[in-house]
Amino acid sequence: MTIVEKYWDDAREGDVCTSPSYIVTKERILAYADLTGDHTPVHVDEEYANASHFGCLVAHGLFGLSIADGLKTQSDYRFLPGMSLGWTWDFLLPIKVGDVLHVKFRVGSMRASKSRPGWGIVVLPSELINQDGQVVQHGEHRLMVPRRPEAL
Repeated sequence: MTIVEKYWDDAREGDVCTSPSYIVTKERILAYADLTGDHTPVHVDEEYANASHFGCLVAHGLFGLSIADGLKTQSDYRFLPGMSLGWTWDFLLPIKVGDVLHVKFRVGSMRASKSRPGWGIVVLPSELINQDGQVVQHGEHRLMVPRRPEAL
């Protein structure tokens, strides 16, 4: 299957996409801890985590955001490479070993950039959802995306 990356001009407010899924494993959580240097016991020590209010190992909050961003790039709704302008993101429920996650996102708003001709800004409200249909994290990603040269 060929994926066509979108210019800003190709997107429409209200467009919706659901990503492929991702299985959370203990090994992936531990690898994230090693990558970031965050070895907080609730993420890496099963005995400690089992005795905590979570009752099990849980992923780092930013693990979820990182996975959400990666899953968006694996979807069939992709933009040409641009620039991330920032995130507003909330952690609602713990992410646990064995969770199967996917992202649902939509094009929430769009506007042409005032400061950078040839670019447009897109806001993508997004939800990170587990296998039970529970939204574990959600928020918005703001992107600057190239415009079609002929549209300028």
